[in-house]
Amino acid sequence: MQRSSIAFWLGVAIFLIVVLLMTQFIRNEYPFFAGYVILQFVVLSVAWTILGGYAGYVNFGTNAFFGVGVYTSVLLIQAYGAPLGVQILVAAIMGGLLGLGVGLLTLRMRGIFFSIATIAVAIIIETTITNWRFVGGAAGIQLQRPPVMPPFDSYVKMLFFVQALLVVVAIAVARFIQNSRMGRGLQALRDDELAAECTGVPTLRLKLLACMISGALISAGGAPAALYLSFANPDSAFNLNYSVSVLAMSLIGGTAHWIGPVIGAVLLATTQQFLAVTISSEVNVLVLGVMLVLFVVAAPKGIIGLVSRFMGKGGHA
Repeated sequence: MQRSSIAFWLGVAIFLIVVLLMTQFIRNEYPFFAGYVILQFVVLSVAWTILGGYAGYVNFGTNAFFGVGVYTSVLLIQAYGAPLGVQILVAAIMGGLLGLGVGLLTLRMRGIFFSIATIAVAIIIETTITNWRFVGGAAGIQLQRPPVMPPFDSYVKMLFFVQALLVVVAIAVARFIQNSRMGRGLQALRDDELAAECTGVPTLRLKLLACMISGALISAGGAPAALYLSFANPDSAFNLNYSVSVLAMSLIGGTAHWIGPVIGAVLLATTQQFLAVTISSEVNVLVLGVMLVLFVVAAPKGIIGLVSRFMGKGGHA
C-alpha cells in the first residue's frame, strides 16, 4: 500500500509538471481548447463513478450538477466579480448541497425509479435558471474574462491547468474512497443492498455521502466552463449530452476501479474532439452510441474488465 501511494503521487507530480510545461512551450492554443474538454470529462466521469459505479446507483442527472457549477460561477461573477478559485469552491459546496437534497429525496428509490428522478431534478433546475433574468435567462449571458495570471500567457492555458488540478483532486478522492471503509460499504450495497443492511452497513448514510461527494466534484468540474466559453446559457449548461457521455465513458472504461472512467473519458473525449475537427461534431453521438452498445454487449465490465480477464487467462496459461 505504501509503495502504491508513493507511485500514485509521483505520477500526479509528473502529470502536473508535464501539463505546466505544455502551457509554457506550446504556442498553438487549440490543444488547450481540446485538452480542457478531455480533462473536464475525466473529472465528470470519475465523479460519476463514486455514486454510479461504487454504489451502483445510475445517475442520469449529471447535467444538473454540471449546470449548477456553471451557473454558480455566472452568479458569482455577476454579483461579486469573484475569482476563479472562489467560483470553483462555492460550486463544489453548492453541488454537495444539491447532492444531499437529491439524495434525501430520491435515494430511497431503487433501480430505474432513482434514475428517472435524477432526470426530473435536472429539468426543474434548468427551468428555474431559464426564468432567472439576473443570470441571463433563456437567452444566456456573455461573460468578460479577467486578466490572465502568470505564469500563463492566455486564459485558456490557465483553465487547462486548473482543470488538470481538478482531475487530480477527483482521482485522489475516488481512489481514497475505493480503498477505504466507505468504499467497501458502497461495494457491499451495490452487490446486495438488502444483505448489506442486514449486516449493519449504514447504506442510506453511505449513499448520501456518495451523492454529495459526486455532486460536489461534478459541479466543481463545471465551474470553469463559464469562463472557458465566455458565455453561458441553460441549453448548453444543462445539455443531456453530458449525462449520456459521462455514463458511456464510465461504463466503457469500467466502474469497478477509479482508473476505468479515466481511461473511458480520455478515449472517448479524444475521439470526439478528433471527429469534431475532421468530420462533424454531430457524428460524436453516433460513435458514442455504437461504442456503448458494443461494450455493454461484449464487455459489460468495460476496458478494465477486459484487461483483468486477459491477464487472468495469461496468468492461468
